[in-house]
Amino acid sequence: MPEPLLEVRGLDAYYGDFQALFGVNLRVEAGEVVAAIGANGAGKSTLLKSIAGLMRPQRGDILFDGAPIGGLPAFSVVGCGIALVPEGRRLFPSLSLEENLLIGGQLRRPGPWTLQRVYELFPMLAERKHMPAPALSGGQQQMVAIGRALMANPKLLLCDEISLGLAPIVVRDIYARLPQIVGEGSSLVIVEQDIVQALKAARHVTCLQEGRVALQGEAASLTAKSISAAYFGM
Repeated sequence: MPEPLLEVRGLDAYYGDFQALFGVNLRVEAGEVVAAIGANGAGKSTLLKSIAGLMRPQRGDILFDGAPIGGLPAFSVVGCGIALVPEGRRLFPSLSLEENLLIGGQLRRPGPWTLQRVYELFPMLAERKHMPAPALSGGQQQMVAIGRALMANPKLLLCDEISLGLAPIVVRDIYARLPQIVGEGSSLVIVEQDIVQALKAARHVTCLQEGRVALQGEAASLTAKSISAAYFGM
């Protein structure tokens, strides 16, 4: 098999004495969309934080482009080509929409994503580029968060709960842009509670349950019964 873009092997992660991940494995090929699903507290966000360098894994390996990155600080992980769209957007409230986008491009990694390209992906942002971040709707803030991550020109984009708190029509609009992002050369890992959206967008799915992998496979081959059993631990 060809070497994957990202490979997570036997990952354990802790918050103090509390173990949040137990031997988690994940594999992402170049040009692929992988979804990580599961209930609240299943360990999905912890997995993304570990990959992104926001948490130091206790045990296990994280390989990106064949090189070990587990334990690297977040700014080094971004430099390697991984960008995170955090849960809750986490925009800088004192900055304008465009200033938030520009922060994502500080490392000046080569690639297709520029301010103009982000505005082409999300045209409504161009009309509001001088607005302060708190004045934007939830959907617009999510678009800015995605655009900010794209400004780093990542090979791998990690998206944490991009549908959380958004109206269904906005969620569909954002998900409709994902194929274009993949087409520009980024692979995606999507953490999502909306199972329907996750299955539509992803080629492979990993379901976490209480910090452990309960189910993995191709989205098209997984049954509703197997997903429900893995999701709820029944």
